[in-house]
Amino acid sequence: MTTRPAIRMDAHQHFWQYEAREFDWIDDAMSMIRRHFLPSDLEPLLQANAIDASIVVQARQSIEETDWLLAQAETHPWIAGVVGWLPLTSPSLSTLLDRYSRKPKLRGLRHVLQAEAEEYFEDANFHRGLDLLRSYGLVYDLLIVERQMSAALRLVDRHPDQIIVVDHLAKPRIAAQELQPWATHLHQLARREHVVCKLSGLVTEADYQQWTVAQLKPFVEVALDAFGPSRLLFGSDWPVCTVACGYSRWCEIAEEMLCACTTAERDAIFGLNAQRVYGPSTAN
Repeated sequence: MTTRPAIRMDAHQHFWQYEAREFDWIDDAMSMIRRHFLPSDLEPLLQANAIDASIVVQARQSIEETDWLLAQAETHPWIAGVVGWLPLTSPSLSTLLDRYSRKPKLRGLRHVLQAEAEEYFEDANFHRGLDLLRSYGLVYDLLIVERQMSAALRLVDRHPDQIIVVDHLAKPRIAAQELQPWATHLHQLARREHVVCKLSGLVTEADYQQWTVAQLKPFVEVALDAFGPSRLLFGSDWPVCTVACGYSRWCEIAEEMLCACTTAERDAIFGLNAQRVYGPSTAN
């Protein structure tokens, strides 16, 4: 008899109350997600796919959204943790962290670095903010695109004691089927033991209409080779993923692409790694 793992967790999903001016990154090609996405929309999808818990990640860079996500997590026990946003460059960050560290489900922070110029990766105020996170037990989610990976390597080397989670495999150029130089850079990131990586957001880096599992698989194989099963985290990137793939279908695809892994390795990727990385409140 197969023993079910201690927890199955979606390590990357979003909620939002849609307003056009607040979500201008949702372009016309993604118009189908120009609406509200709430816990009541996700919960049945988790249940249908035997997923026990999730990590909700910020989609707007505002303290108000962080407060709202934390409120959702308090109301819905299956939301195991929040990766929110606080102004990392602010002189008042310590005061904010003192207050928000009292919220047990705040497990990490994220700034949308993919939208920043490369100079931002060297910003002294930003690095001072990152320096504070470890003492509060918070991880940092690193959202970048492939062309920013060299700058990201320098960033992670400046914070060797901070747990850093690379979102969406650093957004490789799947639509163009370009493994390099992304694969080389991903292996370099993986040599840093304080860095882990999310197996998420892949279908939206491919052609929304024409992608195939065969196109995704080489990128997953690189990630497995680089990070190994102990440092990869399954995530859906719901509802963003739905512009190219339904939730249940992505779960099926992820299982298919990881079929060569052992049961213990799949258990790690599909939940236990996220439970370890995002900390105590994910055990609820």
